[in-house]
Amino acid sequence: MLTTKQRELLMFIHERIKESGVSPSFDEMKEALDLASKSGIHRLITALEERGFIRRLAHRARALEVIKLPDQATTAAPPKGRQAFVPQVVEGTKPAPASKVIQEDGRELPLLGKIAAGVPIEAMGQERDRIRVPDIFVGSGEHYLLEVEGDSMINAGILDGDYVIIKKSDSAQSGEIVVALVDGDTATLKRLRKKGASIALEAANPAYKTRIYNNDEVAVQGKLVGLMRRYH
Repeated sequence: MLTTKQRELLMFIHERIKESGVSPSFDEMKEALDLASKSGIHRLITALEERGFIRRLAHRARALEVIKLPDQATTAAPPKGRQAFVPQVVEGTKPAPASKVIQEDGRELPLLGKIAAGVPIEAMGQERDRIRVPDIFVGSGEHYLLEVEGDSMINAGILDGDYVIIKKSDSAQSGEIVVALVDGDTATLKRLRKKGASIALEAANPAYKTRIYNNDEVAVQGKLVGLMRRYH
């Protein structure tokens, strides 16, 4: 079953391809659905692709193909210019209330780059993108996203390619999973253990050794509060 926004986007793409032979741009989709950013369009397209309604065509710009339409959808009038698109449905159907669509709730967080779940590789960089995160994943305070690279935290349920939601903080309790900056220039995602005057950065994979540092060699940059995963 599609959400209201997923249905609107699918029908907008379908009508635009039927009209011009070319799928609409991300900017046109964003304006048609009245979304604040293109990251919302990316998520909707991914959801439609995963459900088998569309597919991306390789080696072609703006290449989307509509494979099927919802059973209850009827052909909508072709959009004119960049006006918002309103799909038609068979009488008696009821779209899901907007309050139920998690994709359009929440707050946009900055994606700061990749974080190593393995041997430390690099410090966090500048903001690369912004991604909308549902409210249930974030609370008060400043938050940001990092893309996980590596497999040292797999036994904690954190996989290569996941997006971790980090609450900015310069301190953490022993046992919490943190973003740790080592020697001021390399960042890693590990479980922090306090051992007297030392700090242990503990992996969740027996293939990796726990690394011990002096207190002044490790700076906490934030604490793990959530995780988002995309299935390909």
